Amino acid sequence: MAWAILILLLLAAIYGPTWWVQRVMARYAEPADRYPVTGATFARELLDGLGLHRVRVEATEQGDHYDPDDGAVRLSSAHYGQRSLAALTVAAHEVGHAVQHAAGYGPFRWRQRLVRAVGPARQIGAGLLLAAPLIGGVTRAPALFGLMLLGGILSMGAGVVVHLITLPTELDASFRRALPLLRRSGYLYADVDPPHARRILSAAAWTYVAQSLAALLSFWTWIRALRP
Repeated sequence: MAWAILILLLLAAIYGPTWWVQRVMARYAEPADRYPVTGATFARELLDGLGLHRVRVEATEQGDHYDPDDGAVRLSSAHYGQRSLAALTVAAHEVGHAVQHAAGYGPFRWRQRLVRAVGPARQIGAGLLLAAPLIGGVTRAPALFGLMLLGGILSMGAGVVVHLITLPTELDASFRRALPLLRRSGYLYADVDPPHARRILSAAAWTYVAQSLAALLSFWTWIRALRP
């Protein structure tokens, strides 16, 4: 009974923020013409004002993000061409990542290095997980458990670490970078908009909390399944 309650609480912690984020983004997507600039134009203005002229602003269908390898702030269609508070706030957040990159912000660099290292580690881990039953069936080796444990750590444990190190990077991009940029931009209605912009940035950060919890839950469930 206690385990069932714990699992329900974990599921609420994982999916609750996702539901809340969707509500917050939908709420502040309207009115879609609140400001004189679109999310894309705002991102371009911010980047140019910060001297980041080489960073491009592009539309994407893969979700809002900053690509450090291509040097591009990419915004979804909901934010690229819209003039809502959500569009401007998300644009400022992604510009915040570009600022982190240009400034050599430590957690941002560590995350990029970790992401590059995790790809091969996950492939090796997945290969070990696939090979372990075959090896165990042929050799009857007791080392099978260790092989599967190593595969799980490489494939799933690495993802947990990436999510955990992503969170401080996202919080910094939101509250140390994006929020001051929004306040100085002159576009926000000073008497009403800043608290709502902060709510959007908080919602975005909670998505990474949810992803971290989901990764931890998957890893923990897998470890329990391996226990004799």
